[in-house]
Amino acid sequence: MTTTLLRCGLVLLAGVEWVLGLWTAIAPRSFYDDVPTVDLTPPFSEHLMRDFGGATLGLAIALTAAAVWLERRLVVVALLAYLAWAVPHLMFHVGHLEGATSLEATVLVVLLGGSVVLPLALLALSFRAGPPRGRGSPPASGWRDPASRAGGTRTSSPSPR
Repeated sequence: MTTTLLRCGLVLLAGVEWVLGLWTAIAPRSFYDDVPTVDLTPPFSEHLMRDFGGATLGLAIALTAAAVWLERRLVVVALLAYLAWAVPHLMFHVGHLEGATSLEATVLVVLLGGSVVLPLALLALSFRAGPPRGRGSPPASGWRDPASRAGGTRTSSPSPR
């Protein structure tokens, strides 16, 4: 159950990032003009919007990889990278709500607040999740087999240096 929730949350975050990233990379003016509240902080900059699109696609790739492989270190890095963007984004918008209608401001703060709460919850889940089960050899994540704890040996090979 925990693994399913973790994967679903990562897929949700990745899906949003794929849509936003592709939209801003391909049609930056449309994103600026058509997404409510984006135009509250002018002026429009095609360069900035396309850069944002590219960075967002980078997050989408990391989140997608984390959802596919569910390797703890990959999940943690992807979620921390997402939070490195989401927290300042929320803080900026909370401080710049002038010009937004009450409905726009409420929806914006709720959505952006959720974009911080969800990855924090997923981080907590990732630390509660047991080792992945399934096909193949043990992952290179350093998961330990409970039977091998006494000897302190890893169930995976050390990473190359």
